[in-house]
Amino acid sequence: MKQLLEIGQIVNTYGIKGFVKVNPYTDDITRFEQLETVYIDTKKDLEEHTIEEVKYVKNMVLLKFKDINDINTAEKYRNFYIKIDRKDAVKLPENTYFITDLLGLDVYSDNGDLLGKVDDIFPTGSNDVYVVKNELGKQLLLPAIKQVIKNVDIENGKIIVHLIDGL
Repeated sequence: MKQLLEIGQIVNTYGIKGFVKVNPYTDDITRFEQLETVYIDTKKDLEEHTIEEVKYVKNMVLLKFKDINDINTAEKYRNFYIKIDRKDAVKLPENTYFITDLLGLDVYSDNGDLLGKVDDIFPTGSNDVYVVKNELGKQLLLPAIKQVIKNVDIENGKIIVHLIDGL
């Protein structure tokens, strides 16, 4: 499992005092208020930053870091990802997983056939859909519902599914 989890992407600056606008990758955007420090992945290294203030505009999070005090400095972080240590992540309910932990898992039918690997996950409103891609590039879309997803074993890197009619 990855030690750092992506929780958003800096998409722009906000104002002239160093705020950055973040597209959050979390179901509860207010969870940023519980964070003290985050890491910004600059592609060259991970920079640790202390959060000074959190605000919201529509579905976006505005963050002010203690060491970023002007628009020019904030602009340098545009398009970079914000990560947190796994120990700072929210506790998930039973049978709920971080997307990053599911990506790349082998997917088997309940008959033991290897169907492929989890390539992507997207929300549909009522449930997520797992995009499973085999070695030939063929995709299988699996709804993340109890009737289909039978067992998720993160430690052993596999998911067991039941293919219902229509899949």
